[in-house]
Amino acid sequence: MDVSGGNGQPRSGSDEPAGHPEVPAPPSPGPGSPDPGREPEHDAHGTGDTPPEQPPQAPRPVPEDHRDGQPPGGDPAHDHRSLAHSGTGAGTSKGAPPQPPAEPGGGILMGRPFGVPVYVAPSWFLVAALITWVFGGQLDQVLPELGAARYLVSLFFAVAFYASVLVHELAHTVAALRFKLPVRRIQLQFFGGVSEIEKEAETPGREFVLAFVGPLLSLILAGLFWLAMKPVQPGTVPGVLLAGLMISNLIVAIFNLLPGLPLDGGRMLRAVVWKITGKPMTGTVAAAWVGRALALSVLIGLPLLNHSRFFGGDADLGSMDTITDALLAAILAAIIWTGAGNSLRMARLREHLPELSARTLTRRAVPVETDTPLSEALRRANAAGARALVVVDPDGTPLSLVRESAIVGVPEHRRPWVAVSGLAQDITDGMRVSAELSGEELLDTLRAAPATEYLVVEETGEIYGVLSAADVEKAFVKAMARPS
Repeated sequence: MDVSGGNGQPRSGSDEPAGHPEVPAPPSPGPGSPDPGREPEHDAHGTGDTPPEQPPQAPRPVPEDHRDGQPPGGDPAHDHRSLAHSGTGAGTSKGAPPQPPAEPGGGILMGRPFGVPVYVAPSWFLVAALITWVFGGQLDQVLPELGAARYLVSLFFAVAFYASVLVHELAHTVAALRFKLPVRRIQLQFFGGVSEIEKEAETPGREFVLAFVGPLLSLILAGLFWLAMKPVQPGTVPGVLLAGLMISNLIVAIFNLLPGLPLDGGRMLRAVVWKITGKPMTGTVAAAWVGRALALSVLIGLPLLNHSRFFGGDADLGSMDTITDALLAAILAAIIWTGAGNSLRMARLREHLPELSARTLTRRAVPVETDTPLSEALRRANAAGARALVVVDPDGTPLSLVRESAIVGVPEHRRPWVAVSGLAQDITDGMRVSAELSGEELLDTLRAAPATEYLVVEETGEIYGVLSAADVEKAFVKAMARPS
């Protein structure tokens, strides 16, 4: 069968379903990965671990022309099979509809400030215990009279520090909501926090602001803790806590301002390059490679810096402190490197999303009445070069769509005695898709109403054809395989 759109115009496409499209989600940031993704799609921003693509995910992706003038559905010159034989080998595993977006999870729900769920990941309890132990050891040297109570003070510091991280993330969230960008969730995890912003800003200026507000709030918090230290006597529990919170927020701000993806500074660099070149993809590539260079610098330079004689460190490369510093540097470098790579992948995904067009991918459809035998319906479809069947009432109003997988399951000798109505799925409101949809909007529509086939209609309500979820997925895979 040939892929076709309405009005009998042939359209390219595959005649074998390849499964159903799942809206590609930006690579999920690993525990504490720094701001890996305001790339659509998911965006993530954080304290040392946040940059966010949800992917795609942004200023709207830049459309890219189809290769050789062919839409992503396939090459009709190599597609000669008829409707009666299409879908061979398709079964329930490939016919499973895409799942609707799951309720965001990721730990213990702590609240919904500004309507955005905030989760504490299980890894946070590990880092809280680590901070409690390390800071408790330092308190033993500064305030030895505390005894075992120093660990309660240390635990309070860990909670207060992550409350500061939450403020950092809320700054990104409020800015995103101000720009009408959906925020899926905020998650506090091992290396900081992540704000999962599902779309990018539409201009480089907004992108810059969205990235900058996080470090700005951390700097403001550092200044407030510094002012609070003034009336407090040094060497006391309040004095030590305020000093620790001031220094930690200053470190968070400075680290996130480093100019490489997926950090906030990388997003700011991306916005600047985007503004200069007019191309968001160019900004992403530049900031991502700076991020990778930054990861290598952290891997090599941080342990050497900590143990440099110039800074009064221990030059013994075999000491336990040196090994610990090298391990932490390796973990941090891996997080930055991975986040930069994720940003590149999400940018490429957004760049190709506009290629997914309902009008281009739609199959030509033949209307048949409910009592039409399957064999006769297939004969009409093949004569018209169509690859889909729409069951209509006597007035021509569409009632249901004949499932391709159901056709394959009927032996040829039985088809004259099987009515198409017994193989059809009733058309619900969610199964009516506008022919004008494309890109993210198309994928969001399909995810919201999972099905194997969708009725595509013009703005006037006229039937344009049938869209197969399998064709959408196959087109997406092809588009993603192309170089940017």
